[in-house]
Amino acid sequence: MVTVESVSNLERRMKVQVPAAKIEDQVDSRLRSVGKSAKLKGFRPGKVPMNVLRQHYGPQVRQEVLSEVIQSTYSEAIGKENLRPAGGPKIEASKVIQGEDLEYTATFEVYPEISIGGLDKIKVERPSADVEESDVDDMIEKLRRQKASWEVVERAAQAPDRVVIDFEGRVDGEVFDGGVAKEAPVELGAGKMLPDFEAGLEGICADDEREIKVCFPDDYQASELAGKDAVFTVKAHKVEAQKLPELDAEFCKAFGVDEGGIDTLRKEVRANMQRELGEAVRGKVKAQLMEGLLEQNKIDLPKALVDEEIDKMQQEMFGGKIPDEKRAELPRQPFEEQAGKRVALGLLLGEIVRTEQLEVDQERLREKVGELASTYDDPDKVARAYMSNPSLLAQIENMVLEEQAVSYLLGKAKVKDKSVKFKDVMDAG
Repeated sequence: MVTVESVSNLERRMKVQVPAAKIEDQVDSRLRSVGKSAKLKGFRPGKVPMNVLRQHYGPQVRQEVLSEVIQSTYSEAIGKENLRPAGGPKIEASKVIQGEDLEYTATFEVYPEISIGGLDKIKVERPSADVEESDVDDMIEKLRRQKASWEVVERAAQAPDRVVIDFEGRVDGEVFDGGVAKEAPVELGAGKMLPDFEAGLEGICADDEREIKVCFPDDYQASELAGKDAVFTVKAHKVEAQKLPELDAEFCKAFGVDEGGIDTLRKEVRANMQRELGEAVRGKVKAQLMEGLLEQNKIDLPKALVDEEIDKMQQEMFGGKIPDEKRAELPRQPFEEQAGKRVALGLLLGEIVRTEQLEVDQERLREKVGELASTYDDPDKVARAYMSNPSLLAQIENMVLEEQAVSYLLGKAKVKDKSVKFKDVMDAG
């Protein structure tokens, strides 16, 4: 007998009753099976009486049978009641007495009922940009800076110089963790240090000492320093100026261009920038579509799925599986909002795939496999490996299905193209 009670929008409490005869039959069957190989003093194998088997193995066998019966009857009840659990159940056995019916309660969450709507109300502003010659010039300069060398100069520092310094930072007169360094290279204008700190190094010369006042931003990653004022004592060892490489054959070879010189390098750089621009535009469009989809379709989220997503995000951040004793120490709040969005989007996109009966576009699948494999030394070999590995291929199929769902959404949304510069698209990204 099965009864189901709605505890909340998503939580269900299912009570299940299993006849005693079903349990006793399985216990007896399991004991007879054990008896075929049981070795007990005074009895030949296969000749141990049932009452002796029950005395020696009964409790253990009964526990195993009860566990299996609960698992199987739970699955049967879920199917019979047409329920879709969103996580594992919490099982509480309310009555486990030999010779009497087994009664237990399973509490669990179900997936929400979803009805997609409001897609025509989603507004998307799609950037439209070209890669200009000046953009290629800027990129070539960035490549030159990547290959730059540094030479000591006897003058005051200015961007984009590099200053090698010792520093010690204090908040309220106390040195803080991470506030001390020796012979640290700081590139002015690179934005790798706090703006106040970099600005305080402008004009410094070798052997100069000075104090720099810094205000940590309110959203600083080290929460104990966020919003605090600090004073850094700085000593400069040397000032170095960038020495950019010449745009010659050697420079081109450093980026894989053996023939054609700078003209070929510029063509390859432009092609790469065009690919990056396309990816950035698709990313911005998708982000707007996802935000619009969430805004137009508010749904209840199973806590079990959000918890699972938080666990994944924590593993992503900390680089692998987290021991249970450590997981309890990790903060959940910073992950909850993003985890909720991920779960909601997964459910909504899954519903679009289901209701629109989207199937994996095989041409898109081949393109995606080729795209992923292109980053390896032997793309053809990697592509074959992807296609022959069911687990990997399933992951790529899910990616393709998501792209198809995004394309479907784009066809329903109100899209307005906006002409912008290349750097505006990429910098904002």
